[in-house]
Amino acid sequence: MTTHPSPEHGIRANKSQFLLQLLQVFLVGLTIGMTRTVIPGLAETEFGLAEKQFFLLASFVVVFGLVKAVMNLLAGKLADYYGRKKVLILGWLVALPIPFMLLYAPSWNWVIAATFLLGLNQGLAWSMALNSKLDLARSTQKGLVNGLNEFSGYAAVGIAGVVTAYFVNLYGAREGLFIFSSLVILLGLLVAMFFIKDTMMWAELHHQSADPADHQTLGQLFKTASWQDRNLFALNQAGLVEKFTDALIWIFLPVFFLSQNLSLVEGSAIIMIYALVWGASQLVTGPLSDKIGRKGLIVWGMGFCGLGVLAIPLTQGSVFWSVEAAFIGLGMAMLYPNLGASVADFSSVKHQASLIGIYRFWRDLGYAIGALLMGVMAQWLDSLEVAFWLVGAAMLLSGFWVQWVVPKTVPQK
Repeated sequence: MTTHPSPEHGIRANKSQFLLQLLQVFLVGLTIGMTRTVIPGLAETEFGLAEKQFFLLASFVVVFGLVKAVMNLLAGKLADYYGRKKVLILGWLVALPIPFMLLYAPSWNWVIAATFLLGLNQGLAWSMALNSKLDLARSTQKGLVNGLNEFSGYAAVGIAGVVTAYFVNLYGAREGLFIFSSLVILLGLLVAMFFIKDTMMWAELHHQSADPADHQTLGQLFKTASWQDRNLFALNQAGLVEKFTDALIWIFLPVFFLSQNLSLVEGSAIIMIYALVWGASQLVTGPLSDKIGRKGLIVWGMGFCGLGVLAIPLTQGSVFWSVEAAFIGLGMAMLYPNLGASVADFSSVKHQASLIGIYRFWRDLGYAIGALLMGVMAQWLDSLEVAFWLVGAAMLLSGFWVQWVVPKTVPQK
């Protein structure tokens, strides 16, 4: 009778699987990144959206945010029941129709439907890639894991924005999106099916240190995290509000740059700076929070984002906008991995996956709420700039809330 060796926690001990999981989140990042500049920039010419229809322009991100938020909430329970690998594969299977829907879309409604599937893909595949890496790593490596995960995903978002803009120039909007998205989604599915291992054994080893009497349903945990526990409440609202920034850059910044007479490729390059600085800086800010604590990085990150967003409509020229994009990216790198790691700090081992799922629910609901608010305000006032004022103010206020409520976390030994 063959016995399987006991799993060992640690990034180094599981480096091949950890790298494959990083590849998975990179591919998920490419999948969402392809929509970042091309679809908003070409909404009018390619997908039949009338000029200045700001609310309809925001609608596809509203749908994405709602779907992804719900899937984040459910993904942890699905993974505990079916295993991480099966849920990951399902995340790629639901993405398979997306390239064809964008290629043949006769109206904007098809783009919204494709975004619905994109939300399913992101909620399932990104969640599983992150949870699997947390399973594999030691409990003292949460900041590093979140930093590496978000670096991989958001570097891919930035790269995909520029690559798809070039593909559009070479092959046309629909054909360029079709070629790029087909290759990425097929590669993600094949890697998940044939190379990824399920990490449930590593997760169960973590759970051995949990208190067996500590049992709560998802509903009880949701109630606790969403309004009863003031620390988790503050972190969840910060996660929700910070998605206003990313929604702004996804929906309105490409249109703003086009209105300032930049080409699609030039605008994509500036947006790539935001995503690459965000992604790369998390290699520092994630592990740094394991040493110095998370609160200061979160609060300063919210402030950087708020000020950077407010500066964009007040300045002119690619140089200023590039610097501001980098400043916002740095702010996102400071806050993004450390909000998730802070939620893990305030969670029991047994309920960590569920509480992170609840945080990710509220965080990605911020896409929907932010896009809806920006779309309504911009449509009502017939102004792109109002979206920047709204998001900048919300980020600054949310950062003050975290500063006021959340205690400084103690670095883990």
